[in-house]
Amino acid sequence: MTTNTGTSPLDVEIGALTGGSAGLAQYAGRAVLIVNVASKCGLTPQYTGLERLQERYADRGFTVLGVPCNQFLGQEPGTAEEIAEFCSATYGVTFPLTEKVEVNGEGRHALYERLVGFADAAGHAGDIRWNFEKFLIGRDGRVVARFSPQTEPESAEVVAAVEGQLG
Repeated sequence: MTTNTGTSPLDVEIGALTGGSAGLAQYAGRAVLIVNVASKCGLTPQYTGLERLQERYADRGFTVLGVPCNQFLGQEPGTAEEIAEFCSATYGVTFPLTEKVEVNGEGRHALYERLVGFADAAGHAGDIRWNFEKFLIGRDGRVVARFSPQTEPESAEVVAAVEGQLG
């Protein structure tokens, strides 16, 4: 596994889904699971597990951060309002969501520029493969783990990685 040699992803400016800044600096000293999300994907039910992680660990210094992206077969086509309504009404999402961004290609958001160099346990680094790829940021602001889109949020490896950052 490679290490993150760049500046913390939490130093990047990104908008909140509802407007204004998502204020990533507020998560300094917390563990953050950054996930590119989509509302019309076969993996969309992962919102349930993500919300359960949020509920289980929020009071221990953890948050999930959802990053909507429409780059994979147009599976996040909605407006900010539609995305927010879907997440709230369908999955009861309480964790923060950022503005919709590109995670790959020339338009890749700076947040993902700082994430994609980190390899997962299988050695994959580089472009985001699909919706629901996950990056765990440790309390020190560095990327500590990357998980494939198919890895369930409540899987043993994700839970162990999160708990390892919470002490």
